[in-house]
Amino acid sequence: MTTYSPKASEIQRQRHIIDASGQVLGRLATRVARMLMGKDKPGWAPHMDTGDYVVVVNAVQVRVTGKKAKDKVYYHHTGYPGGLRHITLEDLMASHPERVMEEAVKGMLPHTRLGKAMGKKLTVHAGGLPAGGARSKRETQ
Repeated sequence: MTTYSPKASEIQRQRHIIDASGQVLGRLATRVARMLMGKDKPGWAPHMDTGDYVVVVNAVQVRVTGKKAKDKVYYHHTGYPGGLRHITLEDLMASHPERVMEEAVKGMLPHTRLGKAMGKKLTVHAGGLPAGGARSKRETQ
């Protein structure tokens, strides 16, 4: 018996819309990451992007446990000397709530070109679905 390896033409992508209201950030992020990777499909292969498109709505209503809202800090560097910047989870939720979900999922995907391709299939909306629907530009290509 040989090992099954899916072909690119055999990959069937679906679109999942997930409501984040009232759900815990980390548990939701793991569910979304598994869908993006395709690990919930029988034809999953670690060397291929077999995952589905995922749209997360109501990201502003996601919740965190414990004291993470005040204690969790996100860092980035501007590239200039002394350019280390930081922002707390509480402040980031107030200004850009969709980035919190994007960062949580991005950290659970592979840190390679394949992981970057998987991450492009994620769309996060702070509120409900926009008037045009949930289809993004990447999904129509």
